[in-house]
Amino acid sequence: MNETGSLSRFTARFFSVGVKPRYEVKELLAQCYIIGYKSLPLIALTAFIMGLVLTMQLRPSLVVYGVESKLPIMIGIAIVREIGPVITALIFAGKIASSIGAELGSMKVTEQIDAMEVSGTNPYKYLVATRVMAATLMLPVLTVLGDAICLFGAYIGVNMHTVTSYRLFIAQVFQDLTFGDFLPAFIKTFFFGFAVGAIGCYKGYYSSKGTRGVGNSANAAVVLASVMIFVIDLLAVQITDLLGLN
Repeated sequence: MNETGSLSRFTARFFSVGVKPRYEVKELLAQCYIIGYKSLPLIALTAFIMGLVLTMQLRPSLVVYGVESKLPIMIGIAIVREIGPVITALIFAGKIASSIGAELGSMKVTEQIDAMEVSGTNPYKYLVATRVMAATLMLPVLTVLGDAICLFGAYIGVNMHTVTSYRLFIAQVFQDLTFGDFLPAFIKTFFFGFAVGAIGCYKGYYSSKGTRGVGNSANAAVVLASVMIFVIDLLAVQITDLLGLN
């Protein structure tokens, strides 16, 4: 309970301090490059393999029931609505939460954060707000790209056993997909990104002294961010179900 309250206060500072001028635009753009662009190769590789494996695993079961033609439709719905956003967020948390936690933890241990306060720079606005905002903005973009690459991997998987044109495959994928399938999945990725950025910064910002403290901060950031992703996903599914979007 103490940890929850401390994290809540730390996150609330983002809305009271981080959103007010003066804005650290240069640092925000740098973090968008580091958090977003440099995460793309890992996200792309994971998404491609996930689409390929998912297709190869689903196909035998559909063949048994004689509904192999429904494979692209099932793949599209599964990827866009649930698998794509969640898996991308988990990979993102593993890379970014640990990176932010270790970076800020090292700065805390070496007293760089204290030095920034003495020099008149607001460390929360410069270090925390920019990273949280960058994670919030970049994860939705990575999710959309990951979904597209995942569908391409699924197309490769389908063509391992049959010959299907890419145009026909995409037409079948979007045959039963609606805007209501895409929008909730896209919106929740903003909350995923915010949670990953806030938790990574929190664990690093309050890291204990010593190299072991930095390692513990990075590890705790990944674990807590991953759990929070599942919690947010559960709440999102409940809300969409109440709204009749499922």
